Amino acid sequence: MSDDTIAQPNRRDILYIATGAMATVAAAGAAWPLLDQMNPDASTLALASTEVDLTAIVPGQIITVKWRGKPVFVRHRTPAEISEAENTPLASLPDPEADSKRVKKPEWLVVIGVCTHLGCIPLGHEGEYDGWFCPCHGSTYDTSGRIRSGPAPTNLEVPNYVFVNDTKIKIG
Repeated sequence: MSDDTIAQPNRRDILYIATGAMATVAAAGAAWPLLDQMNPDASTLALASTEVDLTAIVPGQIITVKWRGKPVFVRHRTPAEISEAENTPLASLPDPEADSKRVKKPEWLVVIGVCTHLGCIPLGHEGEYDGWFCPCHGSTYDTSGRIRSGPAPTNLEVPNYVFVNDTKIKIG
């Protein structure tokens, strides 16, 4: 193989490569603010999750917290409420779902407080199942947030949440 077939880089090739590299860096620098402005701002991220301290909630009590502009019901269920929710035959439910799939700890129920019919806010400890009653169109939910009667098509939605420790949950 002779030296004639191997191309040697000259000054012009190095200038092309350097110019291309600088143009790439400049394009990335110009595009970064445009892409970064599409991320949610800090106030939106602050609403993305909320922590709830459970120590002040006595058994049988329901509290309402706000998460992403929606009410979230946190219910500290009594042993009788847990037993009733667990022993409900799934065949009798319009939207069958086992209680164990709706809770992470049986004594705590966390549901989004918006009726699945037309979006009204149900009232707690109301209705024939002592769960929630929607005053707008009469849907009733049991102590597991499952629809029992009325026009609502589905159960109250369970948001994503985790137990940070035994006395605190993080919703979202």
